[in-house]
Formats: sequence, structure tokens, C-alpha cells
Amino acid sequence: MKILVTGAAGFIGYHTAQKLLARGHEVVGIDNLNDYYDVALKEARLQRLRASPGFRFLRLDIADEPAMARLFAAERFARVIHLAAQAGVRYSMKDPYSYVRSNVSGTLTVLEGCRHNGIEHLVYASTSSVYGANTDMPFSPHRGADHPLSIYAATKKANEAMAHSYSALFGVPTTGLRFFTVYGPWGRPDMALFQFARNILDGKPIDVYNNGRHKRDFTYVDDIAEGVVRVCEHIATPDPHWDGATHDPASSRAPYRLYNIGNHQAVELMRYIEVLEQCLGRQAEKRFLPLQPGDVPETCADVEDLARDVGYRPATPVEVGVRQFVEWFCEYYGDRRAADGTA
Repeated sequence: MKILVTGAAGFIGYHTAQKLLARGHEVVGIDNLNDYYDVALKEARLQRLRASPGFRFLRLDIADEPAMARLFAAERFARVIHLAAQAGVRYSMKDPYSYVRSNVSGTLTVLEGCRHNGIEHLVYASTSSVYGANTDMPFSPHRGADHPLSIYAATKKANEAMAHSYSALFGVPTTGLRFFTVYGPWGRPDMALFQFARNILDGKPIDVYNNGRHKRDFTYVDDIAEGVVRVCEHIATPDPHWDGATHDPASSRAPYRLYNIGNHQAVELMRYIEVLEQCLGRQAEKRFLPLQPGDVPETCADVEDLARDVGYRPATPVEVGVRQFVEWFCEYYGDRRAADGTA
């Protein structure tokens, strides 16, 4: 199939495109290559993807309505995996307009492209951040998520609502995936693991928020990408048992689904840091700070629906995933200071 991957130069987009290419699909990747973080890292990901004859890249902003309309009309994609977004909880407090432009207006152009061009299935990225003030663990897509704590989360919640409206009005099959703290090789420099590794190797302190009491459902990126591809192959259909009186938010009378994708295991942040220290062979100097605005103290995913419907359950332990990240980090940046030979 010919599949569009938006955000193909991004962390999850790159790994997802690799999985699709390995399955023999034709992949058209788009990305605006903005400078939210190191553009050279994005270019390096694209260079690896371009090694496959099945991959083509177009530099394109998803919020550019005429350009997106032309792309959909010209390419006639079978399916779409929409991963492009302005990411980051804390940055959304500094530049909220960029989130609305990319995550809301950009997603609208994708939905319009799907509506007018007979797309078989749209899979799009949501986030565990939509659970916001919820404290009922593990987080379940069958329960409400109506109290987001950041503009980033609010835009992703809006994406879910927009997707449902297109599924209900126009019959576009849509599936949203709520990602839980993705990490691994080729990751984003603004994420904690990346910053921790760099500071530890540079002999600088690391900022540990919530005084180290965070718990996160850390999910290895290869598990995420495998889940995305399997969900893409599993087209959303109407739920014949859906009841408007109970209004299960994870399904609908329309061809619409929501899934969590995570490890179903909350790991203490201090344990995550400890594993990183072991892989690097160095101790971190820790600067303990309070809970930051927009952050939640704990996340944990209920992934039973994902296991039932696509036969897949992410399960890479942090001990394995962090080591894979460290090996990549040291190789990519030419850093030979890791004491245990991971470089």
C-alpha cells in the first residue's frame, strides 16, 4: 500500500516509517523540519529512510491547506498515519499558538484530505497527557478524560473529538493512539532521558521534578512503532454494542477507536535514572525540584484493548530500552565516555 506518514522526520515517525518499509509498503513522508529541536537530527533520520527505494520525502507543513489538498489529490494514499505535531507539555505554556496551528489546524487538513480522497484508515497520535487530572490507575480509554492540564493535552483531546466528528459525519475510519512516555534511540533532545544522558556525561546536574516521586509508563519506541503499524492494518469499524446512554469514549456507532499504547507498568523516575547511571557508568548529580505546571505525578496504561484487537502488548523493560538508547546516543554523538563499553 501507499501510506502517508506525517512527521516522518520525527522520533516516532521515523521508527514507524522504518517498520512500514520493512513490510514492503510504499511510504510518502512529510515534515516541515521546524527548529523546535535540532534539525540535523531530523535530517539524519531522513537520510536513513531515504536509503530505502520505497520511501519519498516532501518538505511540507500540515497546516498549509492548499499544499495538503494537492498532496492528497495527487498521491491517492490508501492509508494515513498522522504523527506530525508540536510536542512538549512545558513549551505549550510559552507558545500556545504554535500548538493550535500545528495540532488543531494541521489535523483538520489531514482529516479533510482523508474525507475527500477515500482514505481507508486514518491512524493519529494522541497522548496520555489527555488524562490530565485523572488519578484512577491504570488509565483506561473507556473512562472520561475531560480535565487536561496543558494546552498540548487540550489540542490532542481536540484531535480525538475532531476525528470522531469526521468518522460520524463522513464515515472516515479513524483510530487514535494515546502514547505513554516514549523513549529510545533517535529520540527527541527535549525529552528527559536525552537531557539526563547529556548532563551526566558533561558532569552537569540533572533536574528531577516532583522531587523524584514521578512514576511513568515508559514505552520503548520500537514497541510503539510496531503497535502503530498493527493498528493501521486493523481498520476501525462501528461498534454495534455502543450505547449512547453509557457513551463509552473508546468506541462509537461511527468507525472510530481509541487505544492506549504503553507498557502497563508504572516505573519510578528514580529507577529510570538509576538504570541510566548503570548504563553510562556514572552517577548523576541530582537537583530535586517541585512538580511543574502541566505535569502529572503518575501515568500507567491499560492496554488490554490493544492486545485483544491487534494481538500486541508493548513489553520492553526499561533495563533493555535504556541500554539501547545509550548505545545509540554514544555512537551518534561520538561520545566515548560511557565506562562500561556501550559506546
